[in-house]
Amino acid sequence: MILPTRRTPSLSSSSKPSLSSLIDQCKSLKHLQQIHSHIITTSSTSFLTRILFFCATSSDPPCHLPYANAIFRTIPNPNLFAYNAMVRAHASQPHPSGEALVLFERMLATGIRPNHLTFSFLLKSCARLLDPDATQIVHSCVLKSGHTNDLFIQNGFIHSYANCGLLGRARQVFDEMRQRDVVSWNSILGGYLRSGVLDAALGLFRVMEERNVITWNSIITGFVQGGRAKEALGLFHEMQVLGDGFVEPDKVTFASVIAACASLGALDQGKWVHHYLKQHRLEVDMVIGTALVDMYGKCGCVETAVKVFDEMHKKDVLAWTAMISTYAIHGFGEEALRLLKDMEMQGVKPNHVTFVGLLCACAHAGLVDEGRRLFDSMRLVYLVEPQSQHYACMVDLLGRAGLFEEAERLISTMPMEPDVFVWGALLGACRTHRNVKLGERVAKYLIELKPENHAFYVMLLDIYAEAHIDMRM
Repeated sequence: MILPTRRTPSLSSSSKPSLSSLIDQCKSLKHLQQIHSHIITTSSTSFLTRILFFCATSSDPPCHLPYANAIFRTIPNPNLFAYNAMVRAHASQPHPSGEALVLFERMLATGIRPNHLTFSFLLKSCARLLDPDATQIVHSCVLKSGHTNDLFIQNGFIHSYANCGLLGRARQVFDEMRQRDVVSWNSILGGYLRSGVLDAALGLFRVMEERNVITWNSIITGFVQGGRAKEALGLFHEMQVLGDGFVEPDKVTFASVIAACASLGALDQGKWVHHYLKQHRLEVDMVIGTALVDMYGKCGCVETAVKVFDEMHKKDVLAWTAMISTYAIHGFGEEALRLLKDMEMQGVKPNHVTFVGLLCACAHAGLVDEGRRLFDSMRLVYLVEPQSQHYACMVDLLGRAGLFEEAERLISTMPMEPDVFVWGALLGACRTHRNVKLGERVAKYLIELKPENHAFYVMLLDIYAEAHIDMRM
């Protein structure tokens, strides 16, 4: 029996709605490619822009940008809709590029006038590229186009200028706005916090009429990162008491609060947050789990840190590094090195911060040979170029072992200028081993380099005192 052949429906006016429906219901790139092939074979290019939009803006799976680029090149005369889709796609990529701005220039050259969506997408690209010149060029285009009072565009300017370090320009846009929403306030607040102008940020925060969880997270995280962890905890308590009636802390809030506890050594507060998470059955995800490991480690609760680490279902390089660093600061060198093998078996590649923890672990545990091998393997095996902090760790390792000549040779081979941490590590070893001659030379060099740092004077005095040398002689 010969089955009848399935005929591909022609794209008559009656079939177009069904094809449109197929595009709307498309859920995979493979399905999209089938529809695209059908359009090509039937010479119906009217749906290419729809295909382009789906491909350029798809989030599950992530945007198929190469395929979107290929479709875009086949459209004879792309319209504003097509350009906006491509500008949006390029502006949203994980690794930003200047392609969105290139498309914008091409669009203007073809005589197509941008709309408010075009400018919003462009400003997102400028902010991610940290490009102040591009932001100002876009600003001049907006002034000419008459979209100056568009709320979304104004918010985009605040965010982009603040990201690019032009806080004065961001504030000017903010002050000139006829209407502001919570995004406007959060954008300028975030700009002040990123610039480290914490008091001005707090002043803005106090006069905000509306706050959401992003507002609270910004101010709490900003104060933690700005070295004012105690005030950050105070703001967290204020959030709990006030919360504007509707705002509940999320995982970003808790991660920042736990980081504040770690910075202050506030173990009881950290335990309270951990208990709160358990009591409310909130997920201890990778971000919060990593913060808890770091907090318990810095507060001396190694066993609890290990327990939290072992209970984490997923671990990225930051989680592994936090656990390695916990072992390091408490002298568990063998355990830290074992974790390196475990993380490699799990397919996680160590980064430069991981190696700082590993080398510190070797230094604190006196594992000189292991430290040497690890330092050599960074470049040769893991393709991680040693930085100044890695050299400081190695100098500390060698200095603690009394290997001063080897430490000096290592310093002389550094591809960058040794900083105060490298020389400081050597000076600390001189104090430990009462190496007066070398210690005096290093201390005097550091005092000349950083005369305002009183720690070097104190360390030199300690070296003299340990060696029973009278400074009056």
